[in-house]
Amino acid sequence: MRSSCCVEHVDGHPEQDALIWVGDDLVATRRLSWAELDAEARAIAARLSELCPPGSRALLLYPPVEFIVAFLGCLYAGVVAVPAPLPGRYPHERRRVRGIAADADVSVVLTDSANAGTVREWAHAEGINHLPVLATDEDHFGDASRWAAPPADHDTIALLQYTSGSTGDPKGVVVTHGNLLVNAHTMITALEIPADTRFGGWAPHYHDMGLMAQTLPALFLGTTCVLMSATTFLKRPHQWLAMIDRYDIGWSAAPNFGYDLCCRRVTDEQLAGLDLSRWRYAVNGSEPVHVATINAFAERFAPAGFRPETACPCYGLAESTVFVSGTGSRPPKTTMIDPEHLAQNDFVPSVNGRALAGNGAAPLSDVRVVDPVTRQVLPEGKVGEIWLRGPSVAQGYWRKPEATARTFQAETACGDSGFLRTGDLGTVHDGDIYITGRLKDMMIVRGRNLYPQDIEHELRAQHPELGNVGAVFTVDTELVVTHEVQGRQDEADLRDLAQRMKQTVAREFGVQVGGLALLRRGGVRRTTSGKVMRSQMRELFLQSDLDAEYQA
Repeated sequence: MRSSCCVEHVDGHPEQDALIWVGDDLVATRRLSWAELDAEARAIAARLSELCPPGSRALLLYPPVEFIVAFLGCLYAGVVAVPAPLPGRYPHERRRVRGIAADADVSVVLTDSANAGTVREWAHAEGINHLPVLATDEDHFGDASRWAAPPADHDTIALLQYTSGSTGDPKGVVVTHGNLLVNAHTMITALEIPADTRFGGWAPHYHDMGLMAQTLPALFLGTTCVLMSATTFLKRPHQWLAMIDRYDIGWSAAPNFGYDLCCRRVTDEQLAGLDLSRWRYAVNGSEPVHVATINAFAERFAPAGFRPETACPCYGLAESTVFVSGTGSRPPKTTMIDPEHLAQNDFVPSVNGRALAGNGAAPLSDVRVVDPVTRQVLPEGKVGEIWLRGPSVAQGYWRKPEATARTFQAETACGDSGFLRTGDLGTVHDGDIYITGRLKDMMIVRGRNLYPQDIEHELRAQHPELGNVGAVFTVDTELVVTHEVQGRQDEADLRDLAQRMKQTVAREFGVQVGGLALLRRGGVRRTTSGKVMRSQMRELFLQSDLDAEYQA
């Protein structure tokens, strides 16, 4: 990938910033030019080449900028990068990183000197202290002049991208150099991203959105990527928007909840100091996109120069590298769908229906809408599982042949094969992909197909006392709602809130709530990328282990 990504930019503008890291006050505390980035990556590659042969796996546990340097170093050395978050303070977080290391069968753990001690303590506690833990930013770590490029082609494995799954069964998506290059090129050309566009954001670097939809496209284009901590954003959402303004960022991506958080938490005073008129791509992806959020964000930040056409709903998943479709420079499409028909898997436009966001067309992907049970290809107007085929689709799950065959080698009822089963339900309407929910999350309650994200979002929209995250699921045939609440409330207020929430679900979705639990902040389990772990919340509910503030 170095020949196709870095050499041209090092030769063309060696002193231009490639990466910028900003602190809590938005001051740039770390800058790397293209020449510096390339030299540091070559030094790491030279050392890795001495330690392990091409094809070996390296676990990368870093803060963002150092991670990108090491990631490129792995690519230069032909070593397979395994991104993961730094081991957290909670046991389940630390066990998950250990599970990734074990599943990938890594040969070495790479980190920086600031975190090396903590990482070594983690490795010892988890019983994997036989693995060398190397701080790649130490002086004289490697000699860049000794680097020699190993043989590599489009089929050479670049990284294992571990999906947000359970601790006990991590799945590493096998992504090749070809997948990375094709996906980045497809995204840039399909969305018509100008070559001088600055990228930036807070999405975690070990997550597919942060790595492959934020940093790598910037490196591919030869522009600058500005990074900030996800923790900074969660504490002070305004700082993300201020960074976009101050550093002239044209492309920044976040899940839907990030835009919701800005609408809730950015004050009028903070808004008055923003200029978002130069932001061209406000990418919304990685979780279901809600039209209400798109509209609320556009309305809230219009005084700061934010334009409605800047909103860019996208669809993607790690199993297709990251990008599948997006709306690009045109305004996003919104289609009103009859909820009664949708509950029967029919996509029927209606004036007074539920608003769904189109996610654009899918260039270079063969898209089918398939009945997940019969595997019959469905006609337009029917909702089914989205199946994909194309050069961005990854090679499978690392050392999991059965799961790979089941997910990456699907065959339709008529014998058309080689499809990726995305697990997402939706349809293609007027050229756009529409996502209605996740196959594994879909709930059937009294004959109605319901999606937990819809219920969670509606509850937050109607009850401002609720926090930013909830988890809805079923137990047998009963609907259960768990949700965080803001601040401290007495029992009478919580009882009243619970009753009003039940009334909302009955009125908006036509079903009764069988169980409801209100939790303090942090009570809803989420993955490192912020996705709600509904199955784990269901288990905690069944075990009466939710530690609820109020339960009914």
